[in-house]
Amino acid sequence: MQKNISLSLPRPKKALSVAVTFLTVGLVFLISGCATAIKPAQDGVPAKLGFQNPALFPGNGGQLVTAQVLQPGDIVLTADNGINSMGIRLATFSPVSHAAIYVGENQIAEAVGSGIRLRSVDAVLLDEATVVVFRHPQLTSEQAVAIKIFSESHAGERYNYFGILLQAPFTLERRVCELPLVPSLVRDFCIRGIAAVQLGLGRNDQFFCSQFVLEAYRSAGLPLTDADPRLINPGDLLHMREGDVPSVKIHQALQYVGHLKSPPLAVASNAPALN
Repeated sequence: MQKNISLSLPRPKKALSVAVTFLTVGLVFLISGCATAIKPAQDGVPAKLGFQNPALFPGNGGQLVTAQVLQPGDIVLTADNGINSMGIRLATFSPVSHAAIYVGENQIAEAVGSGIRLRSVDAVLLDEATVVVFRHPQLTSEQAVAIKIFSESHAGERYNYFGILLQAPFTLERRVCELPLVPSLVRDFCIRGIAAVQLGLGRNDQFFCSQFVLEAYRSAGLPLTDADPRLINPGDLLHMREGDVPSVKIHQALQYVGHLKSPPLAVASNAPALN
C-alpha cells in the first residue's frame, strides 16, 4: 500500500518576508555605522553634531588640479572601475579603495598585489578613475625625504595578503563602534579593542596600501595616528581630512589639495571640464 507523504514547506511569501526583514535589518545596522563628533562653536556658529562626510571632498567643493601641484609626501587616494575596487568601496562605505604616496620626481609609491612598487603619475592617471590628493600641513622637507627613503627601501617587498584577509571581518565588526552618538574616545577605544582581537595575528613586516602610507609617515617621525596601521583602510585616510570626522583619533587633519582625476559629477559645477 502506497503511503502519501507530505512535506511541510515554508510558504513562499512568508519566506520572502523573512528574508527581506533580515536584509533590511542588516542594511540598517551597517549603514548606521557612521562616526559622529560634536563640533565646537566658532565664528558665531553654535556647536553642532558632525557626521562623517561620505563625499570625496569637503564642503568647500571639489577642484581639479594638475600634477604640478604635487609635493613629496602628499597622500594620493584612488579608485578604479574594477571589481576589487568596487568590493573595497562597498565594504568600507567609501568612494576610494587605494592609498599611495607621492615621493617626488613624478613617482608614486604604493603597495599592490605584486608588492611595493613605484609608479609614474602618468600611469596612475591612466589606470585610475578617481585620483584625489591630500597633504599633511606640518610635513617638512626633511620628513618628505625620510618618507621617500622608506618607500624606496621597501620597493619589491611582498604585499600583506594576510593583513587584508584579517581586515574583512574587522571591517564589519567595527561598525558597532561607529554607531551614531558614540563619543569619539569610546569609538577609538572600541575600534582598537576589536582590532587587537581580529588583527592580533597579523604581521608588520609586510604592507597593504593604507598600512604602507601610515608606516611611511611613522618612519618619518610624523605619525598620522597612534592607532595600529593595520586597522586603517583608504576610507579612514579620507576621513582624516579637515572638516570630517575620523574613526580613530588623529594628530593632525589632512588638507584637501584637489582632484587630479575625477568623474564629472564628483567635482564642483564651476570647476573646469575634464579633458
